[in-house]
Amino acid sequence: MKFYLSSYKIGNKVNRLKKMLPKNRKTAYIPNALDGYPDLERSEESKRKDIAQLTELGLEVELIDLRKYFGKQKELSKKLSAFGVIWVRGGNTFVLRQAMALSGFDKIFKQLLNKKDVLYGGYSAGICILAPTLHGLELVDNKKQRPYGKKSKVMWQGLNVLDYCIIPHYKSDHPETKLVDKTVEYCIKNKILFKTLRDGEVIIIGDKSKEG
Repeated sequence: MKFYLSSYKIGNKVNRLKKMLPKNRKTAYIPNALDGYPDLERSEESKRKDIAQLTELGLEVELIDLRKYFGKQKELSKKLSAFGVIWVRGGNTFVLRQAMALSGFDKIFKQLLNKKDVLYGGYSAGICILAPTLHGLELVDNKKQRPYGKKSKVMWQGLNVLDYCIIPHYKSDHPETKLVDKTVEYCIKNKILFKTLRDGEVIIIGDKSKEG
């Protein structure tokens, strides 16, 4: 699996992203990090803009709402097997983690990691989720949000794909950037490995093509 991990939206390596895209352009767009947000109209508009950006890259985008697959891991696994790109957007990392657990996405994802023809992309919460731990992110995201009711609980373990945490929106023109500074301080104090990303910056993993 290849990774295109942006601090915010698509980021500043669009040409590199285009080169990384697999032959299978079917894209699963996962928006569940927004499930706890009260402003539904704003959330829907944000999703539309994301999908429009991805479509402009030549991707065939389908919105995959993990809520429809709660307790249906086999069904979700079959669904995701048809996609060459998985794109996970930003929002609340703790809400996203709950949705991934309830749908079985976290277990399915471990199986997808060995597939060379799949690209995982995303931004903000969608990249924070790859860390071994979510500790420190509660200084930015509300860990108490439980949009799925009694089914959900606070989860502190990330997907553990990376051995470090990615901290987005660092020193950026973003409303959360001051809170992000506190997360950086937390990680330093607690000796948690991390990398910061300014909005526009991207981390690329598993791609050997030349910069473009």
